[in-house]
Amino acid sequence: MSASLSLWLAPEPLILASGSVTRRDMLLAVGIPVEVVKPEIDERAVEKPLVDRGVPADQVAAALACAKALAVSRDRPGRLVLAADQTLTCEGTAFHKPADRTAAERQIASLAGRTHELHSAFVMARDGAPLAEGLEAASLTMRALQPDFIARYLAMAGAAALSSVGGYQLEGPGAQLFEKVEGDHFTILGLPLLAVLASLRELGCLAG
Repeated sequence: MSASLSLWLAPEPLILASGSVTRRDMLLAVGIPVEVVKPEIDERAVEKPLVDRGVPADQVAAALACAKALAVSRDRPGRLVLAADQTLTCEGTAFHKPADRTAAERQIASLAGRTHELHSAFVMARDGAPLAEGLEAASLTMRALQPDFIARYLAMAGAAALSSVGGYQLEGPGAQLFEKVEGDHFTILGLPLLAVLASLRELGCLAG
């Protein structure tokens, strides 16, 4: 794309400190050039002391996003880095990405017929210093689900079900799990995209 047709004003692509294909594709779809660098941090090690202190799930997401952004930005001098994280809670219990299909079956069965919250946070950093941040939440209510349906869904979703904190992807077959969704679609996918775009404009990286 020629510079005259692009809304991206920065001289180099945005570094996305995430292995999420969904987050990458969201940014590319709105015309932001992206360089993916997966952060080398132990997320559970960052998370555990926060959970032990009773830090709310949304702030855990914010802390994880910050840790990722700072870690990658320290290794990429002068570059703007975006990191994000998402946590899920249901009636006070935190859930994580299922390790395998059996874990996914248990997790979805536990969420079925109940309402859970997704908390999506982002942080932008340069040279190890945060420049912008945001945090949004969404509320999702699953239908009551029978074990046979859950098994059929997971067989259809395949490995993609294991890449999400909830064991589902709302942009795919996972939509069939739900009876009600309240919140921004981008937030549910794992990145509060409109807030990210606003921050990029404030930083002078996007045309206004």
